[in-house]
Amino acid sequence: MSMLEVFVSSLEEFQPDLVVLSGLHMMEGQSKELQRKRLLELVTSISDIPAGIPVHLELASMTDRELMSSIVHQQVFPAVTSLGLNEQELLFLSQSASGPHSSLSSWDGVPDVGMVSDILFWILKEHGMSKSRASDLTRIHFHTLVYHILATVDGHWANQLAAVAAGARVAGTQACATESIDASRVSLKAPHEFMTSYSEAGSRVVLNPSTPVVEWRREGISFHFTAVLVCKEPIRTVGLGDAISAEGLFYSEVMGSLSERGELAN
Repeated sequence: MSMLEVFVSSLEEFQPDLVVLSGLHMMEGQSKELQRKRLLELVTSISDIPAGIPVHLELASMTDRELMSSIVHQQVFPAVTSLGLNEQELLFLSQSASGPHSSLSSWDGVPDVGMVSDILFWILKEHGMSKSRASDLTRIHFHTLVYHILATVDGHWANQLAAVAAGARVAGTQACATESIDASRVSLKAPHEFMTSYSEAGSRVVLNPSTPVVEWRREGISFHFTAVLVCKEPIRTVGLGDAISAEGLFYSEVMGSLSERGELAN
């Protein structure tokens, strides 16, 4: 945080296509007053990032509900363009901000796709870009061991199918430390069928191997789901979530009203 001002001041000369922020979980253990001060500084710094540069925030596991609630409500979410998070962070976020399925104490095995979809929808509807809200948040990349979901507000992102597939692919290759997917070293553990939502009349989806990316829409938000080929004997797991989010961003394309922010990948 102490270097953020210097970092932001260098962006005009460097002209990046994308800014990625992380490390907010490291504020745990600091006083509440210092946490609030740091979050306000963060929002100010993000607002100083030159127009046209999308900002991705990668979350990490936390235990301080008040801090997570402050991250959600103190203008951090509306200040960023994109979020990356896993199943622990997603449920903790919902619990901290009284979101959908927040009464659930923990996931029972594989996170339920319909519940995950409901929480992602809630984040984008309550804190994402809309005509009545000043927010830049239009994208969430969710990753868990056996499947990934990319949720985007319609009209702002393209190439989601390739982006979510690329994130799933790198999960298998990096964990197994191989250049490409080795079918003998991975297994398919994703649910073969699932509901897309429990908050409304969701539809039941049965996975089809010939179309591994499943898409559905809900009130102006698109969801792209893909199963992950899970490495049976993982060699590298450190930084796996970062690699997944980075690969997904590399294949993503900003469009629509965010066109000034440029193209992240062709």
